[in-house]
Amino acid sequence: MMHTFLLLVYLGTGDGRQLISNDMYFRSLLDCNFFAAELSRRYGNYGSIELLHPDDRVTAYCVPKLVDPESVKVYD
Repeated sequence: MMHTFLLLVYLGTGDGRQLISNDMYFRSLLDCNFFAAELSRRYGNYGSIELLHPDDRVTAYCVPKLVDPESVKVYD
């Protein structure tokens, strides 16, 4: 068993919020936070966050998780 960081990615806000990814494990918190930031970044002609529809907003963050590295892929 080893301690890792699980990247959770949600799409939407409020009652419509859905977990869309919960299977990426990282050895490093810095790596996990890097991908969380990149996945939640938005490009386009929005001008401001208020113009982005709530269903299209992404929240991503890392939580510690104890896993068996023989049974799950852990990114270095």
